[in-house]
Amino acid sequence: MEFVVLGIVLTVVFVVALVTLLRTPTRGEPPAPTLEAPPVVAETPAVDVAELDAAEPMPTPVLEPPAPTLERPPPSAGRLVRLRSRLARSQGTLGRGLLSLLSRDTIDDDTWDEVEDTLLAADVGVAATRQLTDNLRTQVKILGARTPEQVRTMLRDQLLVAVGADLDRTLHTVAHDDRPAVVLMVGVNGTGKTTTCGKLARALVGDGRTVLLGAADTFRAAAADQLQTWGERVGAEVVRGPEEADPASVAFDAVRRGTDAKVDTVLLDTAGRLHTKQGLMDELGKVKRVVERQGPVDEVLLVLDATTGQNGLVQARVFAEVVDVSGIVLTKLDGTAKGGIVIAVQRELGVPVKLVGLGEGPDDLAPFEPDAFVDALLDEPGLGDETSS
Repeated sequence: MEFVVLGIVLTVVFVVALVTLLRTPTRGEPPAPTLEAPPVVAETPAVDVAELDAAEPMPTPVLEPPAPTLERPPPSAGRLVRLRSRLARSQGTLGRGLLSLLSRDTIDDDTWDEVEDTLLAADVGVAATRQLTDNLRTQVKILGARTPEQVRTMLRDQLLVAVGADLDRTLHTVAHDDRPAVVLMVGVNGTGKTTTCGKLARALVGDGRTVLLGAADTFRAAAADQLQTWGERVGAEVVRGPEEADPASVAFDAVRRGTDAKVDTVLLDTAGRLHTKQGLMDELGKVKRVVERQGPVDEVLLVLDATTGQNGLVQARVFAEVVDVSGIVLTKLDGTAKGGIVIAVQRELGVPVKLVGLGEGPDDLAPFEPDAFVDALLDEPGLGDETSS
């Protein structure tokens, strides 16, 4: 009986073990994948092609050109000192020549003739040369024996007198109570007048002023475009008219716009008029008269090319007869050894040189400083390095 029971138990255990073995998955066999219900897809209505054709097309986006990056010009103060070495390279011949002559142990009449020739060659002018030579003769007699340092000091003092160190060179560009200062730029073709107008705008912006430019040279479209480029670089508005429009009308509109915008200074660029054309000169006078209906013109700056020498004096006289020139701008002064034109033109017109151009860079226009100019003539060392400032 016991054997029967034991047999039944063993049989049951064997059956249970067999069933368990059959239900266990084989090692290495991946489990059966779990089936997910398919996603429900919403029905999309059919598109009517005719409706698409009738619909308004999507507007094409307009890409605006990037705004020009405004430049921050440096202030105008001290520019001539910083550009001294550039000026000295062209003007130093005059000063060194005079220093060499006046440093001789014995100065006779032949030496004084050479002094005069040196001054005349530098376009100082006949009257100014005689006066400067007479003053130097007097100083030499007083000094007697001279050291090189005494000669340099003597020559520097006399050149400062000739250049007019005491002249008022203030540039009147400060706004009045209810209107801007108005500056009229005049001059013949090729002197760099439009470029000078743009450079002056930069200098004024660098000094913290607000500026508006008037493109009254309507006979040359390139002049207005050039002025527009200068204005965009420093954020100055430009008022211009159609080609061959009345220059006086454009100038009038520019001043009125400058008054409405409350800017500090309005710079008016006029056409490069040939001084032999009486009709064009009369037109320049008309521009000034029309502008003055809104108030006086604060500055009339005559732009002269320093490389033209004495011919520039002829131009200066004719312009002075048409408009009251208040100041001279000498361009290309770094490109000539005839720096005496500064002395000659001031003596001829009785008005000071207020600005000088010393290169083609945008910041190479500098207020004229007699001390720095004379030091450049004498090639004085240690007055600052050349920079484009």
